[in-house]
Amino acid sequence: MKITIGSHVLSGMRAGYPLVALETAVVTHGLPYPLNLQTILGMEAAVRELAVIPVSIGVLSGEVVIGLTEAEIASLASAESPMKVGVRELPLASLGVISGGTTVSATAYLAHRYGLAVLATGGIGGVHRGACNSFDISADLTILGKTPITVVSSGAKAILDIGLTLEFMETQGITVAGYGTNIFPAFYAAGSPYRLALRLDSPMEVAKVALARDELGLQSALLITKPVSTALEIPWEELISYVEQIEGEIKAAGVSGQDVTPQMLNRLCTATADRTLQANLSLLIENARLGAEIALAISAERKRLHG
Repeated sequence: MKITIGSHVLSGMRAGYPLVALETAVVTHGLPYPLNLQTILGMEAAVRELAVIPVSIGVLSGEVVIGLTEAEIASLASAESPMKVGVRELPLASLGVISGGTTVSATAYLAHRYGLAVLATGGIGGVHRGACNSFDISADLTILGKTPITVVSSGAKAILDIGLTLEFMETQGITVAGYGTNIFPAFYAAGSPYRLALRLDSPMEVAKVALARDELGLQSALLITKPVSTALEIPWEELISYVEQIEGEIKAAGVSGQDVTPQMLNRLCTATADRTLQANLSLLIENARLGAEIALAISAERKRLHG
Protein backbone atom coordinates (compact mmCIF):
# COMPACT_ATOMS: atom_id res chain seq x y z
CA MET A 1 0.00 0.00 0.00
CA LYS A 2 1.43 3.37 -1.00
CA ILE A 3 1.27 6.21 1.50
CA THR A 4 2.90 9.51 0.59
CA ILE A 5 3.55 12.47 2.86
CA GLY A 6 3.79 15.72 0.91
CA SER A 7 7.17 17.40 0.80
CA HIS A 8 5.68 20.62 2.20
CA VAL A 9 4.35 18.63 5.16
CA LEU A 10 7.69 16.97 5.84
CA SER A 11 9.50 20.30 5.59
CA GLY A 12 7.03 21.91 7.97
CA MET A 13 7.36 19.09 10.48
CA ARG A 14 11.16 19.32 10.43
CA ALA A 15 10.99 23.10 10.91
CA GLY A 16 8.56 22.75 13.80
CA TYR A 17 5.61 24.48 12.16
CA PRO A 18 2.12 23.61 13.47
CA LEU A 19 -0.12 21.77 11.04
CA VAL A 20 -3.87 21.35 10.51
CA ALA A 21 -5.45 18.37 8.76
CA LEU A 22 -8.35 18.94 6.34
CA GLU A 23 -10.74 16.24 5.16
CA THR A 24 -11.59 15.95 1.46
CA ALA A 25 -14.99 14.21 1.45
CA VAL A 26 -16.30 17.78 1.36
CA VAL A 27 -14.46 18.13 -1.97
CA THR A 28 -15.69 14.89 -3.53
CA HIS A 29 -19.16 14.66 -2.02
CA GLY A 30 -20.03 17.83 -0.15
CA LEU A 31 -19.93 20.58 -2.76
CA PRO A 32 -20.36 20.87 -6.55
CA TYR A 33 -17.46 21.60 -8.91
CA PRO A 34 -15.83 24.15 -9.10
CA LEU A 35 -17.11 25.44 -5.76
CA ASN A 36 -15.57 22.43 -4.03
CA LEU A 37 -12.12 23.33 -5.33
CA GLN A 38 -12.49 27.02 -4.49
CA THR A 39 -13.62 26.18 -0.96
CA ILE A 40 -10.85 23.74 -0.03
CA LEU A 41 -8.26 26.17 -1.42
CA GLY A 42 -9.91 28.91 0.64
CA MET A 43 -9.64 26.74 3.73
CA GLU A 44 -5.96 26.13 3.03
CA ALA A 45 -5.39 29.86 2.53
CA ALA A 46 -7.10 30.66 5.85
CA VAL A 47 -4.71 28.25 7.59
CA ARG A 48 -1.62 29.62 5.82
CA GLU A 49 -2.52 33.20 6.80
CA LEU A 50 -1.57 32.25 10.36
CA ALA A 51 1.75 30.64 9.34
CA VAL A 52 0.27 27.17 9.89
CA ILE A 53 0.57 24.40 7.29
CA PRO A 54 -2.68 22.97 5.87
CA VAL A 55 -2.60 19.22 5.26
CA SER A 56 -5.39 18.09 2.96
CA ILE A 57 -5.66 14.30 3.00
CA GLY A 58 -7.09 12.13 0.22
CA VAL A 59 -6.66 9.07 -1.98
CA LEU A 60 -5.48 9.32 -5.60
CA SER A 61 -5.32 6.21 -7.80
CA GLY A 62 -4.74 4.00 -4.78
CA GLU A 63 -2.20 6.32 -3.17
CA VAL A 64 -3.01 7.73 0.26
CA VAL A 65 -1.64 11.28 0.28
CA ILE A 66 -1.00 13.17 3.51
CA GLY A 67 -0.75 16.71 2.20
CA LEU A 68 -2.18 16.99 -1.31
CA THR A 69 -0.67 19.58 -3.63
CA GLU A 70 -2.93 22.13 -5.31
CA ALA A 71 -2.74 20.12 -8.56
CA GLU A 72 -3.69 16.92 -6.71
CA ILE A 73 -6.60 18.67 -4.99
CA ALA A 74 -7.78 19.93 -8.39
CA SER A 75 -7.58 16.39 -9.76
CA LEU A 76 -9.63 15.05 -6.86
CA ALA A 77 -12.17 17.86 -7.16
CA SER A 78 -12.89 17.01 -10.80
CA ALA A 79 -12.63 13.21 -10.50
CA GLU A 80 -15.44 11.14 -11.99
CA SER A 81 -17.28 8.89 -9.50
CA PRO A 82 -14.82 9.33 -6.60
CA MET A 83 -15.23 7.10 -3.57
CA LYS A 84 -16.20 8.39 -0.16
CA VAL A 85 -13.27 6.99 1.83
CA GLY A 86 -13.91 6.18 5.47
CA VAL A 87 -11.71 3.97 7.64
CA ARG A 88 -13.27 0.78 6.28
CA GLU A 89 -12.41 1.80 2.70
CA LEU A 90 -8.77 2.73 3.37
CA PRO A 91 -7.42 -0.83 2.84
CA LEU A 92 -8.99 -0.82 -0.64
CA ALA A 93 -6.36 1.72 -1.63
CA SER A 94 -3.87 -1.17 -1.68
CA LEU A 95 -5.55 -2.37 -4.88
CA GLY A 96 -4.30 0.79 -6.58
CA VAL A 97 -7.54 1.69 -8.31
CA ILE A 98 -9.56 4.04 -6.12
CA SER A 99 -9.59 7.80 -5.80
CA GLY A 100 -11.68 9.57 -3.23
CA GLY A 101 -12.11 12.08 -0.47
CA THR A 102 -11.46 11.04 3.10
CA THR A 103 -14.22 11.42 5.67
CA VAL A 104 -13.68 12.73 9.19
CA SER A 105 -13.05 9.16 10.40
CA ALA A 106 -10.36 8.37 7.84
CA THR A 107 -8.80 11.83 8.06
CA ALA A 108 -8.66 11.77 11.86
CA TYR A 109 -7.11 8.30 11.83
CA LEU A 110 -4.45 9.21 9.26
CA ALA A 111 -3.74 12.63 10.75
CA HIS A 112 -3.09 11.21 14.21
CA ARG A 113 -1.06 8.29 12.84
CA TYR A 114 1.27 10.70 11.06
CA GLY A 115 1.70 13.19 13.88
CA LEU A 116 -0.94 15.89 13.37
CA ALA A 117 -2.77 17.20 16.43
CA VAL A 118 -5.64 19.17 14.88
CA LEU A 119 -8.31 18.47 12.26
CA ALA A 120 -10.71 21.10 10.93
CA THR A 121 -13.94 20.18 9.17
CA GLY A 122 -17.49 21.35 8.63
CA GLY A 123 -19.56 18.91 10.65
CA ILE A 124 -19.05 15.44 12.02
CA GLY A 125 -21.17 12.39 11.27
CA GLY A 126 -23.37 11.03 14.01
CA VAL A 127 -26.30 8.84 14.94
CA HIS A 128 -28.93 8.86 12.20
CA ARG A 129 -32.61 9.25 12.86
CA GLY A 130 -34.16 5.84 13.35
CA ALA A 131 -30.84 4.32 14.41
CA CYS A 132 -32.63 2.38 17.16
CA ASN A 133 -33.84 0.15 14.34
CA SER A 134 -31.18 0.64 11.66
CA PHE A 135 -28.02 0.92 13.84
CA ASP A 136 -26.93 3.61 11.37
CA ILE A 137 -24.14 5.31 13.29
CA SER A 138 -21.28 7.11 11.57
CA ALA A 139 -17.80 5.65 11.92
CA ASP A 140 -16.72 9.22 12.74
CA LEU A 141 -17.93 8.67 16.28
CA THR A 142 -16.23 5.34 16.91
CA ILE A 143 -12.93 6.54 15.44
CA LEU A 144 -13.03 9.77 17.46
CA GLY A 145 -13.64 7.59 20.52
CA LYS A 146 -10.21 6.02 20.07
CA THR A 147 -8.17 8.75 18.39
CA PRO A 148 -6.58 11.49 20.57
CA ILE A 149 -6.87 14.39 18.15
CA THR A 150 -8.53 17.81 18.44
CA VAL A 151 -11.35 18.29 15.94
CA VAL A 152 -12.91 21.64 15.07
CA SER A 153 -16.42 21.45 13.60
CA SER A 154 -19.77 23.20 13.69
CA GLY A 155 -21.32 20.32 15.55
CA ALA A 156 -23.44 17.74 13.73
CA LYS A 157 -25.94 18.22 10.96
CA ALA A 158 -29.55 18.64 12.03
CA ILE A 159 -30.50 15.75 9.72
CA LEU A 160 -29.01 13.49 12.42
CA ASP A 161 -30.42 12.57 15.82
CA ILE A 162 -28.38 15.11 17.77
CA GLY A 163 -29.52 13.93 21.19
CA LEU A 164 -28.40 10.35 20.49
CA THR A 165 -25.22 11.62 18.86
CA LEU A 166 -24.28 13.43 22.06
CA GLU A 167 -25.17 10.36 24.15
CA PHE A 168 -23.03 8.14 21.93
CA MET A 169 -20.09 10.53 22.14
CA GLU A 170 -20.34 10.41 25.92
CA THR A 171 -20.25 6.62 25.76
CA GLN A 172 -17.15 6.84 23.53
CA GLY A 173 -15.42 9.18 26.00
CA ILE A 174 -15.23 12.05 23.51
CA THR A 175 -14.84 15.42 25.25
CA VAL A 176 -17.24 17.89 23.60
CA ALA A 177 -16.82 21.62 24.16
CA GLY A 178 -18.64 24.61 22.77
CA TYR A 179 -16.38 27.35 21.47
CA GLY A 180 -17.72 30.53 23.04
CA THR A 181 -21.03 28.81 23.74
CA ASN A 182 -22.72 26.30 26.02
CA ILE A 183 -25.07 25.19 23.24
CA PHE A 184 -24.29 22.38 20.80
CA PRO A 185 -24.48 23.84 17.27
CA ALA A 186 -26.38 22.01 14.53
CA PHE A 187 -24.21 22.89 11.53
CA TYR A 188 -26.51 25.26 9.58
CA ALA A 189 -28.08 26.36 12.87
CA ALA A 190 -25.92 28.17 15.40
CA GLY A 191 -27.91 26.61 18.22
CA SER A 192 -30.02 23.61 19.16
CA PRO A 193 -32.01 22.45 22.20
CA TYR A 194 -28.93 20.64 23.53
CA ARG A 195 -26.68 22.20 26.17
CA LEU A 196 -23.02 21.35 26.71
CA ALA A 197 -21.26 20.93 30.04
CA LEU A 198 -18.00 22.47 28.77
CA ARG A 199 -17.37 25.87 27.20
CA LEU A 200 -13.95 27.06 26.01
CA ASP A 201 -13.34 30.64 24.98
CA SER A 202 -9.84 30.79 23.50
CA PRO A 203 -7.39 28.68 21.50
CA MET A 204 -5.11 28.48 24.54
CA GLU A 205 -7.90 27.03 26.68
CA VAL A 206 -8.45 24.41 23.99
CA ALA A 207 -4.71 23.68 23.87
CA LYS A 208 -4.53 23.17 27.63
CA VAL A 209 -7.43 20.72 27.60
CA ALA A 210 -5.95 18.82 24.63
CA LEU A 211 -2.54 18.52 26.27
CA ALA A 212 -4.10 17.48 29.59
CA ARG A 213 -5.90 14.72 27.70
CA ASP A 214 -2.57 13.59 26.24
CA GLU A 215 -0.83 13.70 29.61
CA LEU A 216 -3.55 11.51 31.08
CA GLY A 217 -3.06 9.00 28.29
CA LEU A 218 -6.68 9.21 27.19
CA GLN A 219 -7.28 7.96 23.67
CA SER A 220 -10.41 9.86 22.65
CA ALA A 221 -10.82 13.07 20.68
CA LEU A 222 -11.50 16.58 21.91
CA LEU A 223 -14.35 17.94 19.79
CA ILE A 224 -14.54 21.74 19.60
CA THR A 225 -17.89 22.93 18.27
CA LYS A 226 -17.93 26.42 16.76
CA PRO A 227 -21.32 27.85 15.73
CA VAL A 228 -21.87 29.19 12.23
CA SER A 229 -22.25 32.98 12.02
CA THR A 230 -25.71 34.02 13.19
CA ALA A 231 -25.96 36.26 10.12
CA LEU A 232 -25.90 33.16 7.91
CA GLU A 233 -27.55 30.53 10.08
CA ILE A 234 -30.93 28.93 9.55
CA PRO A 235 -32.55 29.02 13.00
CA TRP A 236 -33.18 25.63 14.60
CA GLU A 237 -36.99 25.70 14.48
CA GLU A 238 -37.03 26.60 10.78
CA LEU A 239 -34.28 24.13 9.92
CA ILE A 240 -35.85 21.19 11.74
CA SER A 241 -39.17 21.74 9.94
CA TYR A 242 -37.36 21.37 6.60
CA VAL A 243 -35.51 18.30 7.86
CA GLU A 244 -38.65 16.52 9.00
CA GLN A 245 -40.41 17.18 5.70
CA ILE A 246 -37.46 15.99 3.61
CA GLU A 247 -36.90 12.95 5.83
CA GLY A 248 -40.38 11.75 4.91
CA GLU A 249 -39.67 12.25 1.21
CA ILE A 250 -36.38 10.33 1.48
CA LYS A 251 -38.03 7.39 3.22
CA ALA A 252 -40.81 7.28 0.64
CA ALA A 253 -38.19 7.16 -2.12
CA GLY A 254 -36.46 4.17 -0.49
CA VAL A 255 -33.10 5.91 -0.08
CA SER A 256 -30.80 4.25 2.48
CA GLY A 257 -27.21 3.90 3.72
CA GLN A 258 -24.54 6.36 2.57
CA ASP A 259 -26.97 7.87 0.05
CA VAL A 260 -29.20 9.36 2.75
CA THR A 261 -26.92 12.23 3.80
CA PRO A 262 -26.13 13.63 0.33
CA GLN A 263 -29.80 13.33 -0.67
CA MET A 264 -30.91 15.15 2.47
CA LEU A 265 -28.34 17.90 2.03
CA ASN A 266 -29.15 18.43 -1.66
CA ARG A 267 -32.86 18.71 -0.92
CA LEU A 268 -32.21 21.06 2.00
CA CYS A 269 -30.18 23.30 -0.27
CA THR A 270 -33.06 23.47 -2.75
CA ALA A 271 -35.70 23.98 -0.06
CA THR A 272 -33.77 26.86 1.54
CA ALA A 273 -32.86 28.58 -1.75
CA ASP A 274 -29.14 27.88 -1.22
CA ARG A 275 -29.04 29.30 2.30
CA THR A 276 -27.58 26.03 3.59
CA LEU A 277 -24.84 26.29 0.98
CA GLN A 278 -23.88 29.81 2.06
CA ALA A 279 -23.77 28.75 5.71
CA ASN A 280 -21.66 25.72 4.80
CA LEU A 281 -19.09 27.77 2.89
CA SER A 282 -18.73 30.26 5.72
CA LEU A 283 -18.32 27.74 8.52
CA LEU A 284 -15.76 25.69 6.59
CA ILE A 285 -13.45 28.69 6.25
CA GLU A 286 -13.99 29.85 9.83
CA ASN A 287 -13.39 26.36 11.24
CA ALA A 288 -10.16 26.06 9.26
CA ARG A 289 -9.02 29.40 10.71
CA LEU A 290 -9.87 28.34 14.26
CA GLY A 291 -8.08 25.04 13.68
CA ALA A 292 -4.95 27.00 12.77
CA GLU A 293 -5.26 29.17 15.88
CA ILE A 294 -5.57 26.06 18.05
CA ALA A 295 -2.60 24.39 16.35
CA LEU A 296 -0.52 27.49 17.11
CA ALA A 297 -1.66 27.46 20.74
CA ILE A 298 -0.85 23.75 21.16
CA SER A 299 2.61 24.32 19.70
CA ALA A 300 3.25 27.30 22.00
CA GLU A 301 2.00 25.45 25.08
CA ARG A 302 4.15 22.41 24.30
CA LYS A 303 7.20 24.64 24.05
CA ARG A 304 6.33 26.31 27.34
CA LEU A 305 5.92 22.99 29.12
CA HIS A 306 8.83 21.12 27.61
CA GLY A 307 11.18 23.80 26.35
